[in-house]
Amino acid sequence: MSQRELAEVVGVSVGGMHYVLNALIEKGLVKLGNFTAAEDKRRYAYVLTPKGIARKAALTRAFLARKMEEYEALKEEIEALQSDL
Repeated sequence: MSQRELAEVVGVSVGGMHYVLNALIEKGLVKLGNFTAAEDKRRYAYVLTPKGIARKAALTRAFLARKMEEYEALKEEIEALQSDL
């Protein structure tokens, strides 16, 4: 996926996507390397670093914990409403 395609999917400008990718590179969450399989050698691959993978895993764990809390709260609310019937 190109920067242009990624920007379109996320809904930001190409310049905005470039800025964000550079910030992620500076933070050490993403690394930039040549995409050797491409015929156009100007293409680059953006790859998560081990630090980036750890951060993504932490965000995923937090997301799942939040969704489980929402699920439990909704389940309790449904049970309470059913008992009122």
